[in-house]
Amino acid sequence: MEFSTEPFDLDGVPPHALEARRVIDEAGLDVEVGPFGTTAEGEAQAVLAALDRVFRGALGVGASRISVQVTTVPDPPSEPAAGPAAAPRGTDTQTPGTDTQTPGTDT
Repeated sequence: MEFSTEPFDLDGVPPHALEARRVIDEAGLDVEVGPFGTTAEGEAQAVLAALDRVFRGALGVGASRISVQVTTVPDPPSEPAAGPAAAPRGTDTQTPGTDTQTPGTDT
């Protein structure tokens, strides 16, 4: 997720930004602070739980706005199990001795 809190303070770090960062650090997420927002990465459940705490904590100490973007990254495909059920599409999994011809067709 990437988020930013407002109002901005050009003379220092506002309490709502410090609170949001504290929450993210406590959640154990991978954090990168940039000039326009903070990025935090981790497992979906940890990110979503931290997001709730960021909202409550930052709003509780003066944030007037929190902008959030959440991006998901799909898990890589797992290895298929052995056997016909896991055969790739287009693979012949017909059991020997069975007939797949539809009655009334010439093929």
